[in-house]
Amino acid sequence: MSTHAKRERLLLADLLEAVGPEAPTLCSGWTARDLAAHVVVRERRPDAAGGLLVGVLRNRLERVQAEFAAKPYEELIQLIRTGPPRFSPYAVKQVDEAANTVEFYIHTEDVRRAQPDWSRRELDPVFADLLWSRTERTARLLGRKSPVGLVLRRPDGRTVVAHKGAPVVTVTGEPGELLLFAFGRQSAATVGLEGDKEAVDRLHTAELGM
Repeated sequence: MSTHAKRERLLLADLLEAVGPEAPTLCSGWTARDLAAHVVVRERRPDAAGGLLVGVLRNRLERVQAEFAAKPYEELIQLIRTGPPRFSPYAVKQVDEAANTVEFYIHTEDVRRAQPDWSRRELDPVFADLLWSRTERTARLLGRKSPVGLVLRRPDGRTVVAHKGAPVVTVTGEPGELLLFAFGRQSAATVGLEGDKEAVDRLHTAELGM
């Protein structure tokens, strides 16, 4: 596994272990156990993971995920730590880096920021730039359901248009925070919003992300 994906994987596993199976997450209706089961199924059961994208497969996904959630919590964490099996596409370094770096970063923050005593993690500049490049690449996909024009802006002024429209709301923050916002974690992201108050309110409750 490549450096960023491996690091984020281990951080997620450590955090899940620390908070325990019944801890809340930012994923609506999911405990830490549910989130752990999701991560494992995504990597190890491609026959079911297709339900993340294809509606007709959703029932199968939910059934398989429930089966994994019923396993011992420690086993789920160990499966996350050890990574995907050799037959999984995620076992390929390039796929792991491309698909899992952001996935694990987002889910780590889903767990971290749902806890009452959470603190913001400072990201190294190289990783922050990587998250920004992913944000630039996927901004229009993530912002496609925005009810208003949406611009994401780093503190240094670099921007990307996530959705064209009017009125426009500009969201300013560090790359990791902007990525969380664009993935639908608006209430948990540490950002500043500029724009018409009604537009800002609509954006806060919009269904952003995949």
